[in-house]
Amino acid sequence: MNIPQDKRSTFCRQLSDYIARHPERSDVANRVLDFVCSTPDCFERSHAAGHITGSVWLLNPQGNKALLTLHRKLKLWVQPGGHADGDHDVLRVAMREAEEESGIGHLTALSPDIYDIDIHVIPARPACGEPEHLHYDIRYLVQAPHEDYRISDESDALGWFTCDELHQLTPPADEAVLRLAALRPAAGKM
Repeated sequence: MNIPQDKRSTFCRQLSDYIARHPERSDVANRVLDFVCSTPDCFERSHAAGHITGSVWLLNPQGNKALLTLHRKLKLWVQPGGHADGDHDVLRVAMREAEEESGIGHLTALSPDIYDIDIHVIPARPACGEPEHLHYDIRYLVQAPHEDYRISDESDALGWFTCDELHQLTPPADEAVLRLAALRPAAGKM
């Protein structure tokens, strides 16, 4: 694969490193890598077919709960995150979005490496002129310094949940959230 020699090159190397560490996820990761290498505006929300987003699997200080947001538009429990909006440093995007959505400052990335990758369909919103599109979501493992949060305009609710509690949420947690919970961070918690 030809890695572009622009702002995408560092990110493409990070994706390649993820593929080497997680061959079991190579199908989805290679789809993201192909998309990024072939799409100069992959970090722009204006790329209507799809774009890069960054999110976090946000653990509490003890590492036994994750913070989820009941997404106002999707009506699903998901991890905090959002659009890159032109920023090619996806970890920075994920951290910024998590702070904005949770109101929690001083988050700590437990690793600069990609923790997980997902591609999911975002339904069309005709009233807003938004077509159905893909989010190529890059996830990072992050820890909060405390459990106090503030609900943003993008959420109907926020909450800290154990793995067992995730399976009982109403409305349900996104399927990819359940996969994130099953990854079990290196510390063995959650």
